[in-house]
Amino acid sequence: MIAFGGPEKPSDIEPFLKNVLRGKRVPLTRIRKVAHHYEKFGGHSPITELTRRQANGLALRLTESGLQLPVYVGMRNWHPFLADTLREMSKEGIRRAIGFIAAPHRGYSSCTQYRENVMAARQQLYKHGLPDIKITYVDDWHDHKGFIVANAESIRDAIKKLPSPLQKFTRIIFTAHSIPQKMPGAKTYSHQVQTTAELIANHLGRTDWAVTYQSRSGHPNDPWLEPDICEYLSTENQRNLKAAVISPIGFACDHVEVLYDLDHEASAVCEKIGLPMARAHTVNDHPKFLDMMTNVVKTTYDRYTKGQPIEILPNNV
Repeated sequence: MIAFGGPEKPSDIEPFLKNVLRGKRVPLTRIRKVAHHYEKFGGHSPITELTRRQANGLALRLTESGLQLPVYVGMRNWHPFLADTLREMSKEGIRRAIGFIAAPHRGYSSCTQYRENVMAARQQLYKHGLPDIKITYVDDWHDHKGFIVANAESIRDAIKKLPSPLQKFTRIIFTAHSIPQKMPGAKTYSHQVQTTAELIANHLGRTDWAVTYQSRSGHPNDPWLEPDICEYLSTENQRNLKAAVISPIGFACDHVEVLYDLDHEASAVCEKIGLPMARAHTVNDHPKFLDMMTNVVKTTYDRYTKGQPIEILPNNV
């Protein structure tokens, strides 16, 4: 499992953010603002714990299905770092592995960049005189039934938290992490986000829904995917929006970007304008999501039981 990573205590925040922002053109004011987001939660992000719960759930299901495959976790920006995890795997005799990137939608920052990080970690194996590990990645899963159903059930639960008279008038507002419009793979990314949202809405039988974006972090003059969730809420409230359920389909677990940007900022906007709002959980370790993970891993495993896959280098999205 390949995931983003997150700090676990206040002293972790600065080195963590340096890892996240390496090579990026981000204003100092934005860096300080993001640091405050983590400080608000005591410097602790639940992403590591949730990712391990996902990994444990996957390992259990693989064993129950008859596949004795060890499951490892490697993070891009914090411990356990990808390079450390691959060294551990190599020393334990692993030579081939299936990669599951914990990001639902394919783009440069949500897919290719992680593959580049894995490749860099593999190069570290060579520098340390350790055998290489070839990685075969699972197929896209943004439209997998398990992912769709897990999100749909979370949305149903969130709708029930709203006053009964408003529930049938509630709009589902899907969110994903915004990215620059000119970033490689931006069109594929936004298309997959839209596909996920449409499939979930269809599964729920709801026609009142919209796609928005959150967590913008780049230069203010660069065009990013829009609309921003907070701006959207304010605008639609003036157009007589009755109630909203926010569903962060662009994330695989409830980490700080979800907790701060939605439970704090978006919630504050709704409170200020008097808009009833509930937030649906991400898939986290929902059983249907864990079943989905198992399915895509098994599919990849079964595909290559009689032959090794051709390795595709991370030069595209």
